[in-house]
Amino acid sequence: MSQHARFNRHATPEASQPSAPQEPAGARQQAQPSPSDVKRWRQYLADERAEAAVYRDLAQNRQGEERDILLALAEAEGRHEAHWLGLLGERAGKPRRASLRSRMLGFLARHFGSVFVLALAQRAEGRSPYAKDPNATEAMAADEQIHEEVVRGLATRGRNRLAGTFRAAVFGANDGLVSNLSLVMGMAASGVASSVVLLSGIAGLLAGAMSMGAGEFISVRSQRELLAATRPTQVTLLAAPKLDLEHNELLLVYLARGMTQEAAQHRVAERMGLLPCDCDPSLSLQPELPDVEDQHEAVGTAWGAALSSFCFFASGAIVPILPFLFGLTGVAALVAAGILVGLALLVTGATVGLLSGTSPLTRGLRQLAIGLGAAAITYLLGLAFGTVVG
Repeated sequence: MSQHARFNRHATPEASQPSAPQEPAGARQQAQPSPSDVKRWRQYLADERAEAAVYRDLAQNRQGEERDILLALAEAEGRHEAHWLGLLGERAGKPRRASLRSRMLGFLARHFGSVFVLALAQRAEGRSPYAKDPNATEAMAADEQIHEEVVRGLATRGRNRLAGTFRAAVFGANDGLVSNLSLVMGMAASGVASSVVLLSGIAGLLAGAMSMGAGEFISVRSQRELLAATRPTQVTLLAAPKLDLEHNELLLVYLARGMTQEAAQHRVAERMGLLPCDCDPSLSLQPELPDVEDQHEAVGTAWGAALSSFCFFASGAIVPILPFLFGLTGVAALVAAGILVGLALLVTGATVGLLSGTSPLTRGLRQLAIGLGAAAITYLLGLAFGTVVG
């Protein structure tokens, strides 16, 4: 039996073909649906078809278990499609266009297939209207809730792979945007010439990028070294055969690692050769074998974090000085810098929102408020400083 078959033992060979329409148990149907009902059902039908296509497109870029999971999700969407076909009957008409959100997901899945698509799909599943729709079955509403968790699990794998470097990139970009905009605003408010403001912005870009890169390198390298220091070594495999059977501290090793007394005694017996095999696996942890995979993948590499932080800080810090580089001066340059930085903050905030499965708009507005708020405070301080010095 294939892996895909294990996910759904009653699945048809072709996930893209929904099963024959059946009378849905528990659905509260009207004798004669209203035009608004028909319109809503047709939209549901179009969206289910589009979502199934998204999962199939994502499956083309995956292998093994992830591919089977995505195909199983597509098959489930096919069952939902059959439900709406059964309600519509001859009223199904020509295929309706899916919602803009579903079409965008399909485009991204076909051309990118990244963790961003899974994050968007997770959010889409979480906003399913079936729980409040009287014509959807309780099973369908429950399916959508389960689908959200399944997609969350798949998206988490991708998030873990880029968590460390992505954190450094987002932090670097936002720090560059906010710190250099604040620097430019503060300098301009103090009354210095535009050329001085530009030079200050360039100096802030270079100094900040170098500082961020060096800081991230030290931070991630230190964190990885700390995590590596906490991992158990394989010394018990080497030392156990030479230990005194009557007096040794091997039991303390396993107790210190958090094992229960019973489990620790069982592991000691194995290591001392008193048990010829793992007689009770329930009392044992995984064999103490060297790991072949990076156990600190979510932390990221020191060089990757440093390079990302340097580049993204520089890319963020250059935005506030672009108007000055193109010849603008005075208030016009400051307004242009504020607008450009505001747009960039919205984009970075929305990106974080997408990856975290939360509202992109809320995260974008939060970034915007924090960034422009810091710049406004610095501008007021620059005004005060310029007045005092002047």
